[in-house]
Amino acid sequence: MPLEPLIFSYSRKGRKGYSLPRPFHPAPHSIPSESLRTTPPFLPEVNEQDVIRHFVHLSQMNFAVDTGFYPLGSCTMKYNPKLNEIIANLPGIRNLHPLQPVETVQGILQIYSELEKMLCEIFGMDAFTLQPAAGAQGEFTAMLLIRAYFQKKGMKQKNQVIIPDSAHGTNPASARMAGFEVHQIPSDARGLVSLHTLQKAVTERTAAFMLTNPNTLGLFEQDILKIAEILHNVGAQLFYDGANANAILGISRPGDMGFDVIHTNLHKTFSTPHGGGGPGAGPVGVKSHLIPFLPVPRILHDDNGYHLSEDFPDSIGRMKSFFGNTGVLVRAYVYIRELGAEGLKAASQAAVLNANYLLHRLKEAYQVPYPGFCKHEFVLSAEKQKRESGVRGLDIAKRLMDFGFHPPTVYFPLIVKEALMIEPPETESLEQVKKFADALLQIAVEAKETPDVVKNAPHTTEIQRPDEALAARKPDLAFPSPYSQKSGEIGWN
Repeated sequence: MPLEPLIFSYSRKGRKGYSLPRPFHPAPHSIPSESLRTTPPFLPEVNEQDVIRHFVHLSQMNFAVDTGFYPLGSCTMKYNPKLNEIIANLPGIRNLHPLQPVETVQGILQIYSELEKMLCEIFGMDAFTLQPAAGAQGEFTAMLLIRAYFQKKGMKQKNQVIIPDSAHGTNPASARMAGFEVHQIPSDARGLVSLHTLQKAVTERTAAFMLTNPNTLGLFEQDILKIAEILHNVGAQLFYDGANANAILGISRPGDMGFDVIHTNLHKTFSTPHGGGGPGAGPVGVKSHLIPFLPVPRILHDDNGYHLSEDFPDSIGRMKSFFGNTGVLVRAYVYIRELGAEGLKAASQAAVLNANYLLHRLKEAYQVPYPGFCKHEFVLSAEKQKRESGVRGLDIAKRLMDFGFHPPTVYFPLIVKEALMIEPPETESLEQVKKFADALLQIAVEAKETPDVVKNAPHTTEIQRPDEALAARKPDLAFPSPYSQKSGEIGWN
């Protein structure tokens, strides 16, 4: 028989951690006999204290931003202020129902409307929709807006989207889902967009260029105004992937750079929890010429208060049931109101300072494929370690877990071999960032002197090196059952 999971090791016959009142009425006799169990359910018999300890132990096996540094490149895993959670959990917000009459939800509509205006000011756009439930859906929404814009103008030949090779993987997927052809262009020796290459790629068929700025290498596209000019000269749109907006708040605005449409990840830039598939929010902002195509319903305000309108004939329609992920939107609203303009700017400045401090500390121990100052994140390469001792980027990331740190993003962007993509957000203290740098420097020494220690890491975690591809494709979420047909079979019978 397979080994019993931990909770079953506490089980003793007759032990229980609950008490139920006696039923007021006898059990009904109308349940068909074939629907009744003939064997008792396979459940542990445990007391309340053992149950509590079991689940607390499980929680301690997980890593979270509340327990340690989470330098996940391109994802901005920053600490989430608990005030945001308190406000989002207020009864007047938590207990809202999406089918309530509009006159009973004036408060949340005011929050939505003010958040739209805040985002317009922060990013230099003319209007926002809060509907998209994630960054990728925000990208897709933006591509649908661009398609609708050109269809309205009768320019169906605009069917190609250009994407740099450093782009997030969702960019080409979003463009393809919206019906566009995708054309990828290589970065230049600086890790930036080559104006020459872009100019050659742009044609009368070009509908849009999807760009992250700063890009996924953590580098600011210093030619952005010329890039916008190249696109606009052929009537194409410039799309801003806002995944890295944590680097520019209060410093620069995509709308001022020449971008026509932008998505932003509220769950990254504005400090709301994310990971594990959700929750998220990917609002989309547009310049005035794209406003008619925004999703409906849209929030309008007049002397009678706030209301939702679908009276926009050129709209691309709904992108989400009802309006959006309310909890995430409220948390972002609170975060922006807490910090204000100067606070948001200070947050980005601290994030950029943390990243450049780490880059300076680590640039001698690891290869830096694109040297120079970075923004909020940077990319190292473990090519030297792999060449000298066979230690790969994945090994280094695994070894970091023994020091109490979450691994950074590895093997992305794809244009960097053995990539280690590191983002220290502004919420990490200098002391924490120093400890992280010290750990990576020690691992670099270990890779040279005792490489097997790194290759076999982690050594201190509950699980060492699972087959991650198999775990994703065939997750084993059940526990061993004595009712299984075959020895070693896992799951319910």
